[in-house]
Amino acid sequence: MLMSPRLKALAASAALSLGLHSGLLQAQDDSGGAAADGASSSGEEAAPSAAPVKPRPSELLVRAPQRAALDIVNTGKHLVAVGERGHILVSNNGVDWAQVAVPVRATLNALTFVDEQNGWAVGHDATILRTTDGGKTWHLQNFEPEKEQAFLDVLFVDAQTGYAVGAFGLFYGTTDGGDNWAEIEAPTVREEELYFHSITKLGDGSLLVAGETGMLGVSTPDRASFKRLTSPYEGTFFGSLPYKEKGAIVFGLRGNVYVSDDVKLGNWQKLETNTIASFFGGSLLADGRALLVGSSGAAYVIDPAAKTAEAIATGLSFSLTSGLQFKNGVLVSGERGPHLIASQLN
Repeated sequence: MLMSPRLKALAASAALSLGLHSGLLQAQDDSGGAAADGASSSGEEAAPSAAPVKPRPSELLVRAPQRAALDIVNTGKHLVAVGERGHILVSNNGVDWAQVAVPVRATLNALTFVDEQNGWAVGHDATILRTTDGGKTWHLQNFEPEKEQAFLDVLFVDAQTGYAVGAFGLFYGTTDGGDNWAEIEAPTVREEELYFHSITKLGDGSLLVAGETGMLGVSTPDRASFKRLTSPYEGTFFGSLPYKEKGAIVFGLRGNVYVSDDVKLGNWQKLETNTIASFFGGSLLADGRALLVGSSGAAYVIDPAAKTAEAIATGLSFSLTSGLQFKNGVLVSGERGPHLIASQLN
């Protein structure tokens, strides 16, 4: 699923929110950006129907660090960010960013690392990329533009076992580091072909998938099967974070955040954020709290134990899709690239 159909599918409920975690870029392309530079709406060169579409390498641009960056991680050695038109950026300090060569021009929505060297990035055209040198170089593991679907999140539980989820129930898995990917058979969560916006490993090893119309699904601890959970919210969830051994923090549209000690038992408690800003991404802090970021530069520190939410002044007015604690501040990424915020997390 390409970003444009995703935007159209959910525009009524989340026009801007979809514009970002996996979609602002394609919305811009639809308005004329792609036509101007000869690219298709997915960022790939158009081809006759009889011939397969071949990936084109991402262009190296001076202003790449100012373009949309949809996800960002700290590998423990370097910072890596991914975003529109196959852009991947690396940094040591969160301020100075360098673009690296990437073999595909499709927008990249998410990435994950299992250690300082091994990481994966996913995006449009069912793209999956791998690095084995900390993000300096990348090679293509999966590319299926004919699916017209996008991967929206990726998770590896170890260097061999990983999962990628996305539009219309797209759900792939690998047991050999991504050399081979296959669809995950999980009919209870895939049958409605809903968008999976995130996949998270919980404390007991279970996997939690979250998505549109309140979709929440959880696996057994051995990840052999999945079941649909009763959701506390009918709107879209954009992400989740593990909490305690069996619980999670889930977040999404219009400032909605819910916390449960055990997702299989339910008992979800709504956390009052006093904001209507949609939350698109987040990460756990060292002390167990969570950092959530979203529309119009919103950033909040969530304390799941105390059930409190505290706003952080970012000084940014554009939407943010990812955030993490870095040194003495907060590193965020979004519509206008990565930004290091000099904000203390009390």
